[in-house]
Amino acid sequence: MVKVLFIFGTRPEAIKMAPLIKELKRDSFFHVNVCVTGQHRHLLDQVLDFFNIKPDYDCNIMQPHQDLFDITEASLRLLKNVLADSKPDVVIVQGDTTTAFAGALSAYYAKVKIVHLEAGLRSDNKYSPFPEEINRALIDRMADYCFAHTEKAVSNLHAEGINERIWNTGNTVVDALYDGLKIIRDKNLSYEREFPGVQFNGKILLITCHRRESFGEPFREICGAFADIAEQNKDIELVYPVHPNPSVRDQVYKLLGSISNIHLLEPLDYPRLIWLMSKSYLVLTDSGGIQEEAPALGKPVLVLRDVTERPEGLIAGCAKLVGTSRTKIVNEVSALLNSRSAYEAMARAQNPYGDGSTSQKIAQILRNSAITEGQP
Repeated sequence: MVKVLFIFGTRPEAIKMAPLIKELKRDSFFHVNVCVTGQHRHLLDQVLDFFNIKPDYDCNIMQPHQDLFDITEASLRLLKNVLADSKPDVVIVQGDTTTAFAGALSAYYAKVKIVHLEAGLRSDNKYSPFPEEINRALIDRMADYCFAHTEKAVSNLHAEGINERIWNTGNTVVDALYDGLKIIRDKNLSYEREFPGVQFNGKILLITCHRRESFGEPFREICGAFADIAEQNKDIELVYPVHPNPSVRDQVYKLLGSISNIHLLEPLDYPRLIWLMSKSYLVLTDSGGIQEEAPALGKPVLVLRDVTERPEGLIAGCAKLVGTSRTKIVNEVSALLNSRSAYEAMARAQNPYGDGSTSQKIAQILRNSAITEGQP
């Protein structure tokens, strides 16, 4: 039996870990423990409840006004005790958060094998996104198993001299999306009444925007674009779940709060977000995971960033990089609203990020590796 410890602390990590946790728990070959740091407490707990995941360890590090130094220090200190108690054969981390970096570093210090999900993502700009770009590069250097989501990610690893223990499996985020929508269907859930004022018989533009690198003038440009789109298209609805960070929230409500067809919402839990995404016409986002989720539902994605570590969506044609220019964002949205052929070209493009079977592939690779080598 292989003892596996999952370490994560934020909502995106929990979403992408959930299908693999379920997959390994179904296999008696693996003994699974789950450790959460609580880097994002409330948003994390929503996902754990939805997927019925009960942590074995909870570091509960979240403190008011915590910064990257605080998160890293607290995670390393507390994960030392978790590793000593659980004695895993392998630690699994996902993506590029500070929790993922601290989890991998803790495992490395303890000489425990490391699995990195979503390995090989690169923007090639160490400050965009910050601190994620350096976090994921350092995790890949420490990892014993690099599960990349595309051939481009594999190539990025090769370019850095990482040539062994790499597999292109797709991304578990697509597994989680399909699992989540199935849960919603099976429970016959509908959230339409929870969005008063939103007209679901028309076109809905879903917005998520909160990246640190956009704070200041770029973020004001983005909000200005949203205002222009709403003014020019009175028959569409812009729905924006607003991140709790005051640097985001204060600007959004100041610039957009009085516009009738822009609906500013509290942050949505995962099931409501994916349900709303499934009802949307297109998505404007600076988030990472949504760049992979929305194409799986045939929703065009306009990426509100100057660079993206997910160029595969751009190449496939299901996403387009529009940056933070007010004029460019308005023009690109207008093109998709006014040209059916432009919209269909993006909506029908093949999603390059997976087909919903990634967790099964990873479980099989880990099992075969363990059989071959004794322990991973």
